Amino acid sequence: MPKPPITNAQEHEAALAAIELLLEAEPGTPECDELCQLVYEYEEIHYPMN
Repeated sequence: MPKPPITNAQEHEAALAAIELLLEAEPGTPECDELCQLVYEYEEIHYPMN
C-alpha cells in the first residue's frame, strides 16, 4: 500500500481531497473500509496487542 511521496501542489491537493473523503465516509462504504484498514495497519505496527 505504499504511495509515492507528494512532489507538487497538485498532488498535495489531491491527497487532501482523498483524506477528506475517507474522514467523511459512511459506515459500510468502500471508503470507510479503506480508512478502517489504514488505522488497523497503523495500530498493528505502533500498538501491537500481544
